Amino acid sequence: MSVLPRVLTVAGSDSGGGAGIQADLKTMLALGVHGMSVVTAVTAQNSLGVQGAWELPAEAVRAQYRSVVDDIGVQAVKTGMLASAELVETVAELLAGTDAPAVVDPVGVSKHGDPLLAASALDSVRTKLLPVATVATPNLDEVAQLTGVRVASERELPEAAAAVLAYGPRWVLIKGGHLSGDAVDLLTDGSEEHWLRAPRHDNRHTHGTGCTLASAIASQLARGRTVPEAVTAAKRYVTGAIAAGFALGGGIGPVNHGWELTRRTGTPGA
Repeated sequence: MSVLPRVLTVAGSDSGGGAGIQADLKTMLALGVHGMSVVTAVTAQNSLGVQGAWELPAEAVRAQYRSVVDDIGVQAVKTGMLASAELVETVAELLAGTDAPAVVDPVGVSKHGDPLLAASALDSVRTKLLPVATVATPNLDEVAQLTGVRVASERELPEAAAAVLAYGPRWVLIKGGHLSGDAVDLLTDGSEEHWLRAPRHDNRHTHGTGCTLASAIASQLARGRTVPEAVTAAKRYVTGAIAAGFALGGGIGPVNHGWELTRRTGTPGA
């Protein structure tokens, strides 16, 4: 039997199942890779927001990471919620010693606006984490938080990308989902640009989009695709997941990570 590509997510747990570790592992399963996890924090979270968050000790994060990487090995790593400067620096050190592409989703706040990263950790993200990223995937709020650059239109995306690239990632994907019109993202390494467009779906149930996209990119990289190929395929996957997002609880529901399977089987919600 052939061995599936192995992808490791280093992120927080979402008890509601729509984002974080749970979304990452669902995405990896849907895309045909073996997902593994390092839990950095536990959240009490549902469709209405985040009611509480508790970060794990750095030694627990390091032990989980070494346990997986040293025995099983990885073809790609994805990071999400890292909570504190200590955890950011711990994970950055681990990534620097791992021979695999790293997709860094610099999670700052939840879909509902709840803070998931201490303000004191921003400098560590800039100086420690971004320099070891193969691809960084900030949304516009995270761009502003990290660089001070505020984007109001599509033509300003290159400026935002340049500001993030100045911190050292090999590639940056600036997600323009908060702009009006089509969902347009800019992928660049500073020399070549790839503009990725998709129709905007009229669906409010979009919890977990950032986690899902970053995990999809990592999964495609683990399968041997180039960065532009991986991001293009991931964009297609997450667009379908958003279109199939479904109501859950009393607030914002999740994207549908199994949308291709449910479409084939005719399951409701597809």
